Amino acid sequence: MTTYYESDSALAQYLWLHYGEGRGLVSPSSPFACALDFPVRCAHMLLGTSAAPAGADGRSPLRALDVGCAVGRSTFELARVCGEAIGIDYSASFIRAAETLRNGEAIDYSTPFEGELVTTYTARRPPGIDPARAHFEVGDAERLREDLGTFDYVLAANLICRLREPRRFLARLPALVKPGGRLLLTTPATWRHIYTPRENWIGGYQGASGPVHTLDGLKTLLGPNFELESREDLALLIPEHARKYELILTEATRWRRRA
Repeated sequence: MTTYYESDSALAQYLWLHYGEGRGLVSPSSPFACALDFPVRCAHMLLGTSAAPAGADGRSPLRALDVGCAVGRSTFELARVCGEAIGIDYSASFIRAAETLRNGEAIDYSTPFEGELVTTYTARRPPGIDPARAHFEVGDAERLREDLGTFDYVLAANLICRLREPRRFLARLPALVKPGGRLLLTTPATWRHIYTPRENWIGGYQGASGPVHTLDGLKTLLGPNFELESREDLALLIPEHARKYELILTEATRWRRRA
């Protein structure tokens, strides 16, 4: 898994997912248009209708954390509202790309079109982003550094079913989210032994009293410290080539940290 996320092909797929904005055959009239801009929709669902109250210097005091940020689009979107948005990912390749974009540089990348043919795109930092508000670093979601502090908003998109010990990450969340703060988790609940040993799954198995779904596990583990605010399905597309995409339907749950 680590090798894949450091590969050029993975980087190109995620740059398209985060910054492609439907380039290719996915037009606004396509039946799959609802699956575009997934990282932007995640940030919007987390923020809700929140506004950033400015301090005397005009800077928002809000802080956001994006764990498993990949190449950084959600982090940038959170930085529109928050005075500080930190993106953390295990992939050094992804973080290098996010930092390149943060610094105002463009990244050219190619995705397969047909056979040996490719289509070349250019990823750029979204307009209207203050780069001083966004920060990126390599890190392990199960071993986040202790001095991160607390946050008004925490996002973990499509992360928990790729962790070896998801409970370890979930147990850290009460210390990361401020009382009254929000948490957004999205997951396709693709529990596989290659990523997570069976004994560490938090859902997707038959329990003593019936099926245990991922949301059941999240309610059990997060319930003492978080209140479930909303749940919805969020779709995304990952390109294989110009006429073939992987359609993923994630379960997105937004939680409010109890006081």
